[in-house]
Amino acid sequence: MSKITIRPVCRLCRREGEKLYLKGLRCESQKCPMISKNYPPGQHGQNVKRAKSEFLRQLREKQKAKRIFGLNEKQFQNYYRKAVKVVGVTGHEFLKLLEKRLDNVMYRAGFASSRPQARQIVNHGLCFVNAKKVRAPNHMVKVNDKFEIKDKAKKFKLFEDTKNKKNMAPKWLKVDLAALSGEVIAEPGKDDFEKSIQISLIIEYYSK
Repeated sequence: MSKITIRPVCRLCRREGEKLYLKGLRCESQKCPMISKNYPPGQHGQNVKRAKSEFLRQLREKQKAKRIFGLNEKQFQNYYRKAVKVVGVTGHEFLKLLEKRLDNVMYRAGFASSRPQARQIVNHGLCFVNAKKVRAPNHMVKVNDKFEIKDKAKKFKLFEDTKNKKNMAPKWLKVDLAALSGEVIAEPGKDDFEKSIQISLIIEYYSK
């Protein structure tokens, strides 16, 4: 299988004014447009003053989170509605749902360098959960679920570097990078959530 390509997404980072790490290793390199073009995209981008009102801060935080996880408005709002119905802190439950998406698990496990790449790995049918092929990036994993890259795909060039990487998986995932397999051993906790997201602003936005 050839290298999975990712659609241009650098404009999204520039729109939010910070790196969303949608292109994996490229975001860490000097080729990242956020280094040379750290202003909003568009003809008048350099002259645009970033909005500072409370509502627009909430809106931008919501848009940023959507883009980090690659969701549209309807999908994102549905996760919020599910989180509201769960007993517990709504913000934490909301982020737990996002973390447990299969494409995010593939990314967190280290099988992909970015969430968009992880999403395509799942879409291409390269991922198995409990020995069954799963093509839905929004598949929700549960504790004790076992996941892996299918045997034939483990030889693809795409995963050559993965097997030699340092294991940086969160504590709620038990991962064997050499075998390209893993297991969900716990629910994601507060320390495992995406650090760049201010979830309180998003909850305030949807609570109005």
